[in-house]
Amino acid sequence: MNSFQNLLLLQNLYRLKALGFEYIDSFSANQTSLNEKSNTLDELRKNISTCHLCDLSKSRTQSMSGYGNPNADLMIIDYTVSYNEDNTNSYYCGRSGAMLKDMIENVLELKIQDIYFTHAIKCKPLNSNTPSSSEWDSCKNHLFSQIKFIKPKVIVTLGKDAYAKVTSEDENFGSVRGHVVSFKDYKLIPIYHPNHLLRNPDDKKITFNDLKTIKSCL
Repeated sequence: MNSFQNLLLLQNLYRLKALGFEYIDSFSANQTSLNEKSNTLDELRKNISTCHLCDLSKSRTQSMSGYGNPNADLMIIDYTVSYNEDNTNSYYCGRSGAMLKDMIENVLELKIQDIYFTHAIKCKPLNSNTPSSSEWDSCKNHLFSQIKFIKPKVIVTLGKDAYAKVTSEDENFGSVRGHVVSFKDYKLIPIYHPNHLLRNPDDKKITFNDLKTIKSCL
């Protein structure tokens, strides 16, 4: 049995336990995950909130499905949920969140309610570890379903990890940062993560120019 089947079995067991079952007969794993059956973004949000496909569901305060306009022209994708985001259930918290909000409002001249912001991995990593490949496997259909429902004009990925997961490209992040990349039917633009800019303030000028590229594509 492969890891994806194991994850599906685990989700079914959690659901049955919540319904009060203590024993069930054996059953086969469904190869189609529940989130693939979502017909609307709201159904997908509910499936994400009750997801138990990986161990991250054991340590999270809540899963974070996304925030903003479901018809947004701009979708921003971070890699993972931070401790502060999980603890406060806020998408724009801490210094990093404040910087991202400033970039959206003062450079792109949009409100945070105008865009859609989400994460590739919907729950915070265990003990701040890097998410495993199986944890990404359990989350990626959630993300790609969100993109399908929202249909943004532009997708912006924050940092090299988000770009690598979304596109499955391992090329040098520096060679694509700030460029318009063709991704399925969308324009995708990778930029530095706000945490990088906090540690490397000289790169703020580069990101300012990247944001102008984003604005020109909207």
